[in-house]
Amino acid sequence: MAERNAKCEEEKGNLLAPLLHPPGLVHPFDDDKLHEECGVFGIHNADDAAAHTVLGLHALQHRGQEAAGVCAFDGTTFHTHRCQGLVADNFSSQEVVNALKGRSAIGHVRYSTTGETALRNVQPLYADFSSGGFAIAHNGNITNAMHLRRQLVKTGSIFQSSSDTEVIIHLIATSTFQTLMDRMIDALRKLEGAYSLVAQTREGLIGVRDPLGVRPLVLGKLDGAFILTSETCALDIIGATYERDIEPGEVVTITDEGLFSHKPFPSVNPRPCIFEHVYFSRPDSYVDHMNVYEVRKRIGAELARESGVDADLVVPVPDSGTPAAIGYAQESGIPFELGIIRNHYVGRTFIEPAEHIRHLGVKLKHNANRWQINGKRVILVDDSIVRGTTSVKIVDMMRKAGASEVHMRVASPPTRHSCFYGVDTPERSKLVASHMNVDEICAHIGADSLAFVSNDGLYRAVGEKSRNNNLPQFCDACFTGEYPTHLTDQDDSEYHSQLSLVALQSN
Repeated sequence: MAERNAKCEEEKGNLLAPLLHPPGLVHPFDDDKLHEECGVFGIHNADDAAAHTVLGLHALQHRGQEAAGVCAFDGTTFHTHRCQGLVADNFSSQEVVNALKGRSAIGHVRYSTTGETALRNVQPLYADFSSGGFAIAHNGNITNAMHLRRQLVKTGSIFQSSSDTEVIIHLIATSTFQTLMDRMIDALRKLEGAYSLVAQTREGLIGVRDPLGVRPLVLGKLDGAFILTSETCALDIIGATYERDIEPGEVVTITDEGLFSHKPFPSVNPRPCIFEHVYFSRPDSYVDHMNVYEVRKRIGAELARESGVDADLVVPVPDSGTPAAIGYAQESGIPFELGIIRNHYVGRTFIEPAEHIRHLGVKLKHNANRWQINGKRVILVDDSIVRGTTSVKIVDMMRKAGASEVHMRVASPPTRHSCFYGVDTPERSKLVASHMNVDEICAHIGADSLAFVSNDGLYRAVGEKSRNNNLPQFCDACFTGEYPTHLTDQDDSEYHSQLSLVALQSN
């Protein structure tokens, strides 16, 4: 495999690296948001496959901004380019893209939840099997990855990364089945958690969605090429058509002969992540055949019906609160105004500001539009409250801009539990709703009133009459604590004893 990683330096680590960098580390200016782990893209049988993949990754940049990678196959050789940072920073050179030769390519954008931020964890990961080269890109989180990793290490596997994705590669490599497809399915049967995978072989692409369908994966076409990607917005950017969602538990193979579907897993009740509708997906994407922007407007309308209050303005917390705020304003009849202006040029590359700059906090990203706010009763609409730190600053900003009343409305239920399925969630003790009720959170953030959309209101917005407690239609564990799979690593005493030891050694 030809590696081209100019200007990117590899970082050293060890087996305990995931413990040294546990989920929950957040950017200083994004500490009140949940972050998706990554997005995937794959295309087969296309001229300029790598260029199409880069464009697709641009559209998926919101799903991960720490690293990006592309692997292309030209019929003989696998070519890769992986680097930390944004897609535009790493793939703007025509020389880089031209070097990724072939009519088949896969790509990945990453926000780390498992494994530290290091080049060795940047995907697609590559391996040489007896059957030939194999590259893989993964969206999600394997909840028994550390358990499987220890077993594999004891039997001789040598890991090069601290990513849970590499566990899948080793499970395939050590499977006793004969064909690559059978070995891959054998490996997938051992996994717990959430995974949408796009893999590349000498023959073509393989796409997989876990039996619960927690993480999204869609199929598209562009002329004679097939595309697999996390969101439909990545199809739009290259002019491809949306064909269908990959079904939960479905494995598809794409070769020069066409697409073939396999369903090797027992059928179970799907549990797609409901937060894709609330925050993760781009508003112009379609998730579960629903336009995300329209769903978010419906969530805002539900909020207005459930917890309306007299006010002069409805103001979104930009940008993620905007569709819900529009829906709230339309339902309530209260005018919508951009009372907060966001600076779009403070991004994840602003990593270590000086201490006195850090204390400026939210002002680096948001500023009150005082002309609209002064003397007004304001309803602030945001998509979620995680730690509560940003909400405190936003409410205070409204007060200082002259708001006579500040009412906070939130377009998701209280986030009381950590996510273990590919979302960067602080440990539960840092989730403000895990130890405060709504009135206490309201007092904590300094608002005149606070309300979250109800679970049933959220379900109504996504087309269900209510949440069926006996058979929930989505994964909403971050709200309810009802996890749809085993959480082996979280229940593993050896894992937590290692984590405690590392914490002691690092102090």
